[in-house]
Amino acid sequence: MLLGTSGWAGIAASLLLFSPQWTAAAPTRDDVDHKGNALGPRADDDWHWVATWTSMPQLVEQSNMPPSPFVSSRCPSPGIQAEDHRGGVFKDATLRQTLHLSVGAERLRIQISNTFGGSDLPITAATIALPTGDKPGSASIDTSTLKPLTFNNGSTSITIPRGQVAYTDPIDFSVAAQANIAVTLYSQPGQSGSSITGHPGSRTTSHMQAGNHASAATLSGGSSTKHWYFLSAVEAWSPPTTGALVVLGDSISDGRGSTDDANNRWPDLLLARLQKASSSSSPSGTNLSQIAVVNEAAGGNAVLSGGLGPTLLSRYKRDALQVAGVRWVLVFEGVNDIGGAATDAGTQAGVASRLEQAFAQIARDCKAAGLRTIGATITPFGGSGQAYSNPTREQTREKVNDWILTSGTFDETVDFAAIVADKSVKSQLARQYDSGDHLHPNVAGYQAIADGFPLDVFQ
Repeated sequence: MLLGTSGWAGIAASLLLFSPQWTAAAPTRDDVDHKGNALGPRADDDWHWVATWTSMPQLVEQSNMPPSPFVSSRCPSPGIQAEDHRGGVFKDATLRQTLHLSVGAERLRIQISNTFGGSDLPITAATIALPTGDKPGSASIDTSTLKPLTFNNGSTSITIPRGQVAYTDPIDFSVAAQANIAVTLYSQPGQSGSSITGHPGSRTTSHMQAGNHASAATLSGGSSTKHWYFLSAVEAWSPPTTGALVVLGDSISDGRGSTDDANNRWPDLLLARLQKASSSSSPSGTNLSQIAVVNEAAGGNAVLSGGLGPTLLSRYKRDALQVAGVRWVLVFEGVNDIGGAATDAGTQAGVASRLEQAFAQIARDCKAAGLRTIGATITPFGGSGQAYSNPTREQTREKVNDWILTSGTFDETVDFAAIVADKSVKSQLARQYDSGDHLHPNVAGYQAIADGFPLDVFQ
């Protein structure tokens, strides 16, 4: 199943059917595959696809490309098209990646992205399995759970055109909430050129090996890297009471300062808290264990301009409105806009104004699609040695945060800044929550954010 611009428009249109109350009266109908074939009988035919894992796709920078020999030294720089198709990425190579799911399911489908690819992306074979010991970043799988992934109603391979995404066929594959899965891709020809789609800030080890080892118990003798490539979403076939919280953010949500192969970013820790509270409901009656937490953040991302990856203004429709089963959208971004701008009062005043306008636009479009919006305050970045630290920038942060909390733009607000700030010097992170760069919280800080998250926002 391929989706280009027109396909995304159809998904966006279907999202308008959702109501803020997430009632079963008018959910999106998605009980057939893309060719109209029934997915099988269900007691409730209002089941639908819900994203249970996501990563924000972006053009992979040269420094984040796969290690040699999985990228040809003859490849041009990313973004430069090679008309003679010199070089390539993952030619005759296997790539195994582990993904940490939110809600459990009996049926999954996987989205593979060639959004930023400079050429077609050929996938020769693909498999899914549980990693050995449920270990994130594992090179080994439990082969008793191994299944082939197929495309377009049974094909074992697919070529995804430049600029598009594709779905695997739905597959019966039982996973528990918070489980890790291993998805293995093999490409015989590889992707030509070096403009590829990926997510550098995986905080999770991916493994690669020459040749076709898509069904191998272990990948060994190859290389590893802490980046994801090509995979952009896993969706779970879910009852109508299941919905997703989408986190739009930057490196703080992407997990800078967390532990590699530990899934302890604050969205992961919030998910764990929701699952632990599975026997209870939010004050509105929402079953907390049926909330998927999906992370659409990226390190260095900016709202307005510059930064790494597409700006939030250019990506929020794709990364929020078009996410399967989305019900809540949380916006936690802006620090890179403030910290990356000049420190004179006029420039900072302009940044504050444009951030407020951008947040208002995002909230307005989300509400029009029937989604609940949550605005999160920008956390502190003051301190010696931190490049963003500046009194005028701090004034901008305080101004924007006050607007987030008091303007009424968002349905709900969460004061992350108050949770992790030093109580005596509010422009700085509390010492026990500082990863050391005075910008990114450490794991204790991420745990504090998850613990302090008000569950009554899930209405």
